[in-house]
Amino acid sequence: MKQNDQNRAVLRKVLREVGRQRGPILLSLLLALIQAGLQLTIPLLTGQAVDLIVGPAQVDFAGLTRVLTLLALAAAGAALAQYGLGVLNNRVTCETVRDLRARAFEKLQRLPLAYLDARPHGETISRVMSDVDTFADGLLLGFSQLFTGVVTIVGTLIFMFSVDPAVALIVVVLTPVSLLTASFIARRTHDMFAAQSAARAVQTGQIDEMVEGSQVAAVFGATDVWQERFDRQNEALRSASLQAIFFSSLTNPVTRFVNALVYAGAGVFGALRAVRGLMTVGQLTSFLSYANQYTKPFNEISGVVTELQNALVCAGRVFELIETPAEAADVSAELPTPEGLIRAQDVSFSYVPEKPLIEHLNVVARPGQRVAIVGPTGCGKTTLINLLMRFYDVNGGGISVDGTDIRRVTRHSLRRAYGMVLQDTWLRAGTIRENICFGRPEATEEEMVAAAKAARADSFIRRLPNGYDTVIGEDGGSLSQGQKQLLCIARVMLDLPPMLILDEATSSIDTRTELKVQAAFAQMMEGRTSFIVAHRLSTIRSADLILVMRDGHVIEQGAHDELLRQRGFYYTLYRSQYAQAA
Repeated sequence: MKQNDQNRAVLRKVLREVGRQRGPILLSLLLALIQAGLQLTIPLLTGQAVDLIVGPAQVDFAGLTRVLTLLALAAAGAALAQYGLGVLNNRVTCETVRDLRARAFEKLQRLPLAYLDARPHGETISRVMSDVDTFADGLLLGFSQLFTGVVTIVGTLIFMFSVDPAVALIVVVLTPVSLLTASFIARRTHDMFAAQSAARAVQTGQIDEMVEGSQVAAVFGATDVWQERFDRQNEALRSASLQAIFFSSLTNPVTRFVNALVYAGAGVFGALRAVRGLMTVGQLTSFLSYANQYTKPFNEISGVVTELQNALVCAGRVFELIETPAEAADVSAELPTPEGLIRAQDVSFSYVPEKPLIEHLNVVARPGQRVAIVGPTGCGKTTLINLLMRFYDVNGGGISVDGTDIRRVTRHSLRRAYGMVLQDTWLRAGTIRENICFGRPEATEEEMVAAAKAARADSFIRRLPNGYDTVIGEDGGSLSQGQKQLLCIARVMLDLPPMLILDEATSSIDTRTELKVQAAFAQMMEGRTSFIVAHRLSTIRSADLILVMRDGHVIEQGAHDELLRQRGFYYTLYRSQYAQAA
């Protein structure tokens, strides 16, 4: 019962989506009526033609010519109506799917980071791409056959009862067997299609993971392990698909068998009535054509029902994504250009409620200060950055900029006030120019080149085949990791905000270039509140304030020389790196 309720809920949502195309749908219904009406006149005209051929030398050629002309016009009109119906159905389907996919993509951009972190990216991609495509196929099939099928069933019933009610009653009595059979199979294939869709999503995630980590897998010789994982999941998808397709495919032959029984019953009973003179041979011919047309839509609709089961499963997954709660609604207040006084007061946060990470954290960064954050892996450095940017909201306490709680201003205005250079680079597929100007598309050529020079990227860019117009692939293509990071630095330098976050920003750059970039950073950070996350402690010795984190707490803070004199945890970290370097 619960599954039926879910199906009905999804179907109502689908109908609401389709309802946005009222004009084309009404026109489709009109064309379906015209097509079905014209097709239904063909058996009637055929029966009249048969009755005009009474016997040898008794053919009414004048009447036969008139009937055949009308028959040809009816067939041509039905073909034109069917063509128009197909065009409209494709339009309704494509526009519905376009809107649905646009809403899903829009929701992805407004989902909290916690949602994306908790799910494989491939599974999310599968919902937006594969599931929407499957839904489109089912929707198009439904439009193509449901409209004309329903009209044909109603029309043939009217014509059959007008020709001979007794024979028509035989057809109507036997028809529910086909419907019951299709319904029985459809109910049992829903879970199978759900399992198929879930298996497909897992496989998409595996492929996405493999493409991103192919070099690492090759280095560690893990390609065989990944192949085994893929083979297992591929077999799981094959098994789920085979099961779903096998059971759904039973619908067509079973309903065809029932339809053949209906046709045979109508033929035998009608022949007996024709022998008794209760109906003409032409009427019997028309009736058998109507009986065939009457049962054919049931056969098609039964196939549509099983496809719709799969489409509804996929639509349900897409609607689940669309209806996932977005980030908490923003207030309307914009953050004015900040001076850079940032205060974290009694901040507590955890990704999982039962596993506290940051507890009662207190930090003050004054305007223009360079604040370095150091500590062992997992101590909360990156989490603190996420909280500053409101990628996550604090569970307790608060963070303010110039005395304003960041939850009282829009996320966009807050994030525009920061410039970020991360250890993990991100570049879009496009030209070097487009990537540098990502944050300021209106920047002039001179401004862009100046930013690239400040990031020490201009020289290697000019050595590329087309300089700044060189097209790079997704995530930087064939550029080295250091070159990618220089482009990310240039992107921030072009659009310098009042506050900066540098998360291992020079980790992939050689030592010689790093010294130059550090000098550029020093110029860039001048007068700007900056947070520097670093593992190499030698890079943050000039920081105004160093926060030493451990297990979610700031256990030490102060300048570099001051912390060394304390001979605490920072002293231990620094000495260990110095010893390793030595």
